Amino acid sequence: MAPPSQLVLAASSTDAGVAAWDLRTGAEAIRHRPCASRPRAIAAVAGRFLAAAQVAAGNSAPIHYYHWDKPQVAVKSFPAEPIRALIADPEGNYLIGGGVSGDIFFWEVASGELLVRWHAHYRDVRCLALYDMLLVSASEDGSIKVWDLLTMLDEQSRFEAKTPYLYNFNQHTLPVTDIACFHGAIAVSSSEDRTCKIWSLSEGRMLRSISFPAIIDSVEIDPRSHIFYAGGRDGKIYVTAMGVDVSSQGRDDTSILGILDDHSKAVTSLTSSTDGLLLVSGSEDGNVRVWDTRSQQVTRKFKHSQVTNVLIVTPKRLNLPPLQPLRKVCAASGEVVPRAVILPNPDNDVHIAGNLSSNLLEQLLDAQQVS
Repeated sequence: MAPPSQLVLAASSTDAGVAAWDLRTGAEAIRHRPCASRPRAIAAVAGRFLAAAQVAAGNSAPIHYYHWDKPQVAVKSFPAEPIRALIADPEGNYLIGGGVSGDIFFWEVASGELLVRWHAHYRDVRCLALYDMLLVSASEDGSIKVWDLLTMLDEQSRFEAKTPYLYNFNQHTLPVTDIACFHGAIAVSSSEDRTCKIWSLSEGRMLRSISFPAIIDSVEIDPRSHIFYAGGRDGKIYVTAMGVDVSSQGRDDTSILGILDDHSKAVTSLTSSTDGLLLVSGSEDGNVRVWDTRSQQVTRKFKHSQVTNVLIVTPKRLNLPPLQPLRKVCAASGEVVPRAVILPNPDNDVHIAGNLSSNLLEQLLDAQQVS
């Protein structure tokens, strides 16, 4: 049996739809319409289907679901406010959205239930990232916060916590544009202040701040090594060393190792293959590029319209139960509906302050269900 095809997806803030190309052949596989999404607002839900938060049009800003084999919208949901950032957990059990009010929404995919909603930032939530049971959110207000999801999903734990978040980072001076997490509990953020900052999620502190000659709109971490790619508003992709093992802190402009240069406008989105051998970039110039990271050469070129998001996806052709629309509120009473939480397997052995291991959490949940 032939291996499943990998697709390169590209979305735009204009109503150009989500284009999908076969990564191996370069042929366009499908184009999902209608779709107009802002950066960081589409998510492949464990490869089963695509979710995309739409740009607000009048009073409407729905979230669309698409099946891989059908171009039209499969399910349309209407959250309580426009969703600026959208991610799914690796197992596809949950969708997490960041709203324009600064609120975060946590939905269960199977039921569509809104399990919890909380106020996270003073302005728009621009981007979200997961590291095991930690959620990292970043905002138009320049702040980055780290949340323990097990605390946020339990009303009693939220009440007992001194602060709802684990950490609050305020070192960026302008809006945060992107954030990505790396093994070892490391996160990299980019900002309109022309810096990328590297954070320890286990220690709750900034490790480094790297300055760039342009505003950085997107970041992607190479899974093979301690380098990351920074997509500039000048159309360049900066190959950058993390250098998280150095003792010096603060600015380090010498960390830029090289430049990938084939876009004429801002590089708005970056994504890499799981082995790190391919990097895909999308730009406001309407072009999508596939790069060989070893030779740093472009291997494929695709044309779209003012790209805001790119993804590499291996679609799972499954007979899914009917997809459920997402609820606007937690329940009729407005309270969180109690239910067990399916936990991810830990990807690391780094201790996170305030975070229990997944095995222990599973035991606690089992005990609660028995009682």
